[in-house]
Amino acid sequence: MSTEPAEPAGRTPPRRWRPGPAQSRRLLLAAVSGLAGTFAFPPFGIWPLAMVSIAGLCLVTRGQRCRNAAWLGLAYGAGLFGPMLHWTSTYVGALPWLILVFAETWYVAALAAVLPLVFRLQWWPVAVAALWTTEEAIRDRLPFGGFPWGRWAFSQAESPLKWFAAVGGAPLVTFAVALSGSMLAGLLLRPRPLERVAAGMAACLVVVLGSGLSVLSPDTSGDRTLTVAAIQGNVPDRGLDFDARRRQVLDNHVAQTLRLAAQVRAGTVPKPDLVLWPENASDIDPTDNPDAAAVIQQATDAVGAPILVGAILDGPGRAHVTNAGLVWQPSTAAHPGPGQRYVKRHPVPFGEYIPLRSLARKVSSKVDLVRYDMLAGHGNGLLTETPVPVGDVICFEVAYDNLVNSSVRAGAQLLVIQTNNATFGHSSETYQQLAMARLRAVEHARTVVQVATSGKSAIIDPSGRTLAESGRLFTADTLLARVPLDRRTTLATRTGAAAEWLLVALGGLAVLIGGLAGRVRRPGRRPAGDDQAGDGQAGDRPPAEQAIELSRAGE
Repeated sequence: MSTEPAEPAGRTPPRRWRPGPAQSRRLLLAAVSGLAGTFAFPPFGIWPLAMVSIAGLCLVTRGQRCRNAAWLGLAYGAGLFGPMLHWTSTYVGALPWLILVFAETWYVAALAAVLPLVFRLQWWPVAVAALWTTEEAIRDRLPFGGFPWGRWAFSQAESPLKWFAAVGGAPLVTFAVALSGSMLAGLLLRPRPLERVAAGMAACLVVVLGSGLSVLSPDTSGDRTLTVAAIQGNVPDRGLDFDARRRQVLDNHVAQTLRLAAQVRAGTVPKPDLVLWPENASDIDPTDNPDAAAVIQQATDAVGAPILVGAILDGPGRAHVTNAGLVWQPSTAAHPGPGQRYVKRHPVPFGEYIPLRSLARKVSSKVDLVRYDMLAGHGNGLLTETPVPVGDVICFEVAYDNLVNSSVRAGAQLLVIQTNNATFGHSSETYQQLAMARLRAVEHARTVVQVATSGKSAIIDPSGRTLAESGRLFTADTLLARVPLDRRTTLATRTGAAAEWLLVALGGLAVLIGGLAGRVRRPGRRPAGDDQAGDGQAGDRPPAEQAIELSRAGE
């Protein structure tokens, strides 16, 4: 006689998920759909593939149980984030890159797990778009302040959908992309020709509406302008080794600025009102090293304009450093030398400081290359000891909505992104970051200058158009342009994260309604979205087992 406890009536014993041939094909299609999304981002920049990618995820998760959909989301996330974030391996090696990709895919897995719930709703394309916005909102903040790379909005710098950024910021752009993609999936799922036509027209309408929103962006074609120069001094080594020759990096930026000063004296180029140096232009603390201070002062006096110097400052204490932008004034100013400073507010975890260092060391010994933990600054990033108020963000900070927004709301008329991309070699990182800068220009209707040690440096007007751009990576270059200024702000700037939180609330409401809808089952019918029962495809399971489950659904 068996001693095993009997299963309660009306319940089937839990089964392990063993994907059959049909489910294996879904996993492959999910990974391919994620890979298609990678090509929407720079350096490829085929932005319609973002919609195709989202449509692919909708199609493979349609009709699946939540657990099945989560596995499909993992495959999708691996296809999306694996190639996109490969540039991180140039910095920390293959294992940390894989760990980062693995961590990012779980956000998509969680998203995919709830898609079967919202597929029960008549308005499921809107719900799917809201859930993508929700996924990004969480991933942008958790853990350790989040990692916003790979947001759909950052793939749309060349797309008409970029104009949604002026209304609701990057979250609204992501919503528009995901809505277009989910409606594309709906176009393929509609059983009737007229319904397919309606779904296709709706998807096209989103894109057309995005283009029409350009009229809401403030007109920045007025007479107020500023001449800015961006100095790309170049570095002697790529990867992490450039830091070993930091004096040469400083001298490169001094020399490039002196060349600009000579051209100004010769009358071949106009005199700049403001000169911009990148992050890490001086890794020797010029506030503590007289030699570094002297050569920076020489360059400032030669060009006759303030220089925003990207510098690594020692302290506080022996175990810490700060990443700062210093406004360096010429000798003719009332207070020459270093003045106002901005300290980076969001140092990169595991890149500029090591959380849980002893544990991280067990994963990769390269964590000890970050010898000093970088401390975070405070405030709104606004610099006022410049010819016009400047909002300074350093490197990856451009990916964080609140950091850029706070500077513009405080009164910044020009946005500057100081960055050092030499760490990542000839990878796609610099192009992906430049796309973020272009979207920020549209979002806040501000001229944006991205100045990098080794490229890409660019001057971008408020419409996202590039006015000047450096050439090949790892070359010295100087960009000079007269740029428009404006004090007016976009709706996105004024409302901040309001659009994002409304979309998050909509996503949560959709999951709640969809979950409740699954509990209210009409006799003889399975809930929409559960048409393929169990842990695999319905066709992969024994007919008797299907009949038992269908009879229980009717009870």
